Amino acid sequence: MAKRKIDGVLLLDKPFGWSSNNILQKVRWLFQAEKAGHTGVLDPFATGLLPLCFGEATKFAQRMLDADKGYRATIQLGQVSTTLDGEGGISRSGAVTCDRAQIEAVLQQYTGPIEQIPPMHSALKFEGKALYEYAREGIEIERKIRHVTIYQIDIVSFEADVLVIDVACSKGTYIRTLADDIGRTLGCGAYLAGLRRTQTAGFNLAEAVTLDELIEMDMPAREALLLQPDTLLQDLPAITLDAAETERMLHGMSVARSGAWPASASGLRLYGTLANGHNGAFIGLGEVASDDVLRPKRLLAIPG
Repeated sequence: MAKRKIDGVLLLDKPFGWSSNNILQKVRWLFQAEKAGHTGVLDPFATGLLPLCFGEATKFAQRMLDADKGYRATIQLGQVSTTLDGEGGISRSGAVTCDRAQIEAVLQQYTGPIEQIPPMHSALKFEGKALYEYAREGIEIERKIRHVTIYQIDIVSFEADVLVIDVACSKGTYIRTLADDIGRTLGCGAYLAGLRRTQTAGFNLAEAVTLDELIEMDMPAREALLLQPDTLLQDLPAITLDAAETERMLHGMSVARSGAWPASASGLRLYGTLANGHNGAFIGLGEVASDDVLRPKRLLAIPG
């Protein structure tokens, strides 16, 4: 079957056991899409929100990698894992004698700017090879400290020796490491028993579709789920260019105006006036340098 050119963003609820790349290829096959990409890796044991980009939307996927995230984490107290999660060798480590107040005090210690050392069982690369590959060979690689921010941790439930928390954090945060650190500080040990991503870049899990639901749909229903590429840039100021400005921008030229452009270090959403009469069409991302001139940064392929 011939591949189709489709553009847009799908909010997928990634199922357990699938790698991010495998689920991407499955969904790409369902859409018969020419081009697709995911917006950040979720480990196979993790579930939840995974935005997938198709066609022109892939040009803006990097911004999703840099976005803040939200997770619901299930932490098993009193046991530790060789991989810091449920996929490793698990052993008992200490009695769980803490109460909710003690846990809340510990969570406060890990709220704000913190330092983490990436776990060996991670996809982080060293000399072109993932750390988990070294770990499987019994090789320990020295890892650099990573500076991340935990904006908020809320207790969802605490029953017996299982703690469930909601975590709002910056990119690059390892929730497995957080779970291990919490267990060490409580003195009983812990590992990450379950992980579900609930938010990323302003998108919420409640908006996502499951793989099973997607499989049951026909093609028109699937396409109706696709968000426009500019939904990835909704946090940026938007400007509309007139016909002449649009023409210059689409030919890679700069645009100057009297008066200041909106201030934004990350760029501006550009909407143009096209020759086919389609006014207000999203044409891409622009940036303004110190000379107050607007230049194209990342543009859609607009048919001539």
